[in-house]
Amino acid sequence: MTAAIFLDKDGTLLEDVPYNVDPGKMTFAPGARSGLGRLGKLGLPIFVITNQPGIALGCFTTDDLAPMVAQLGDMFAQAGAMLSGFYYCPHHLLGTVAVHARICDCRKPAPGLLFRAATEHAINLHSSWFIGDILDDVEAGRAAGCKTVLIDNGNETKWEINDRRQPDHMAPDLDEASDWIFHWYAVQSVFAPDRTIRGAKHGNPA
Repeated sequence: MTAAIFLDKDGTLLEDVPYNVDPGKMTFAPGARSGLGRLGKLGLPIFVITNQPGIALGCFTTDDLAPMVAQLGDMFAQAGAMLSGFYYCPHHLLGTVAVHARICDCRKPAPGLLFRAATEHAINLHSSWFIGDILDDVEAGRAAGCKTVLIDNGNETKWEINDRRQPDHMAPDLDEASDWIFHWYAVQSVFAPDRTIRGAKHGNPA
């Protein structure tokens, strides 16, 4: 089994454009490109974990996600990383598309998407990190057994903190979050199967 990095999409990795699936409107959030490049140097799989309630609300369909995911993969490559998987929840209790208008175990803060990714890719969740910009991301990560970083960029407005929603670290953007995680792996000497995590062995994020 290997550790992994899990990233929220909107507000963490990309600028938050509500219900957007247009590749032309996708841009990196501040600090995200450099942070993603640093995470890529770890040599660990990187997954995007995202709620996409626009499907349930009738704003777009599951088929509309394909060009967006393809663009996301290109953006990862441009940053020096590889997108290992894209996991999304299409549900919303108040949705207008009946098949998706329900309670589920995959909409964050539920950890279902993380468990699915871990099962499909042999991920050790307890050695993994989840990075997101709201406390629902933190709760999902902690429920799955991951370490968590909250990107404190103003997107969390409720600040309902309890033991399930307490991040291991807070950072203003993905660049600083990636630096923290990079050095955490170096200090902990966490290993991926059959190979040392690249760069982190020497504690060198450059």
